[in-house]
Amino acid sequence: MGAIKDKIAGTAKKIEGKLTGDKLRTAQGSAQQAKGKIEEGVARVAGKVKAGAQKVRAKVNETVDRASAKVERGAARTRARAR
Repeated sequence: MGAIKDKIAGTAKKIEGKLTGDKLRTAQGSAQQAKGKIEEGVARVAGKVKAGAQKVRAKVNETVDRASAKVERGAARTRARAR
């Protein structure tokens, strides 16, 4: 189940358990609610990690491009001096 579905189903089970006096059902609901919250948190963290990785990749590419251009300029000067 998805995070939202787990949170909703967990809440429903928890309420059902409280209404019927079934402590096991209440505990199952609490556990399912917690599972949904954890899944939601993991998804949020994964999104932030992915965004951070994209920023790092862009910065690395930018640095490589600058270094390549600098090397190319140096090679062009060397070729010009050799003539």
